[in-house]
Amino acid sequence: MSRWVRLIAAVVSMIMIANLQYAWTLFVKPLIADHHWKLRDVQFAFSIFVACQTWFMPAAGWVMDRIGPRVFMTVAGVICGIGWAALGQAASLPMLYAFYAAAGIGAVLVYCGSMGVALKWFPDRRGLAAGITAAAFGSGTALFIPFIARYLKATGYSNTFLYMGIAQGLVIILAAQFLRNPDPAEVTALANAAVGTAKPKVRSHGDNFTSAQMMGTTHFYLLYLMMLMMGIGGLMVTANLVLMADSFKISATALTIALSMNPIANGASRLFWGWVSDRMGREQTMVTAFLIQALALVSVPLLAHGSDTAFISCLAMVYFSWGEIYSLFPSLSADIFGTRYASTNYGFLYSTKGVAAIFGGGLAAMLFEKIGTWDVAFYGSSVLAVISALLAVVVIKMPLPRKDPAANLVARAAEELSARG
Repeated sequence: MSRWVRLIAAVVSMIMIANLQYAWTLFVKPLIADHHWKLRDVQFAFSIFVACQTWFMPAAGWVMDRIGPRVFMTVAGVICGIGWAALGQAASLPMLYAFYAAAGIGAVLVYCGSMGVALKWFPDRRGLAAGITAAAFGSGTALFIPFIARYLKATGYSNTFLYMGIAQGLVIILAAQFLRNPDPAEVTALANAAVGTAKPKVRSHGDNFTSAQMMGTTHFYLLYLMMLMMGIGGLMVTANLVLMADSFKISATALTIALSMNPIANGASRLFWGWVSDRMGREQTMVTAFLIQALALVSVPLLAHGSDTAFISCLAMVYFSWGEIYSLFPSLSADIFGTRYASTNYGFLYSTKGVAAIFGGGLAAMLFEKIGTWDVAFYGSSVLAVISALLAVVVIKMPLPRKDPAANLVARAAEELSARG
């Protein structure tokens, strides 16, 4: 089976879990109105979802690297479907948190398995493949936003959760049957092909770092800090967009357009910047994109108050300069630390999203409730983006980490034993 067929199956799976995160903002006001919960209490459900979606990823990656994605993504389809469908029946905040957490655990298996396909099967086009896969998660909601909005109005949030959950779960289960990790012979063939097509701007080497070895390098901690700081601004907007529109005096029509445009910009970001990074270099691309993100975040409080056009445009630029972190960081991680343990290693970096969601979800909502404006949160997120760009410059100046020769021999011996079963 062609590796492109496997990538398509991974992309379909990622589209199915996109609504779990990016359509959440549509359900916040109906949940508050029906249960009379506070905004911050409902938005902590979002933080819990993202935490589960990210903090379970290292463990999921460890399993994926050794067993493959098919069985676990099949299970993930069941968990995602049940978790999302059950949200409409949540009668208390603990139930809401539990069901959304279950959906998050299912989503992490899907995300990890799908990204593993891109990183392992496409060493010659890693930035592009990771960008396509991440774009499916970032923009998949754009296909469903109009339907979700109409169905919410016509039948209520309970039925919308139920039928979407069932449909998404079934599609993930079907797509999972097309996925597996490449075997050792295929890994060798792909690596040899990549050598002939490698882009000179992309720094890479042949060492495969285990997660423990990776966490013994300075590179890991710099990448972790950069991804954490860059994650906050976009997740803040994702979780609170509907509430921001109310605060900025934006019309319902403009909000609907923004809700449709933002996922498209998010997905385009992951694809475009991933493609650029194959040619310009990962770290150089980060510097450019992160500085654009800083300017985009500042533009929202400066230009978007009371202006539908500015609100739509500024938020689209925020997403276009934010979504790339989910294609650049997995690609750079595989470049620096190797592909053998790529799913596990990226899992540790991806866990930053859970921390960022706490700041961008519940804590940002608490800050808004206290001071009555979103401006401070946008300015603070912009500063973090500038710091991330400066750290990317530091990474450019650093030589790639190397394992000592003895560690390489032990790692190769372990890989050979694993390949023999």
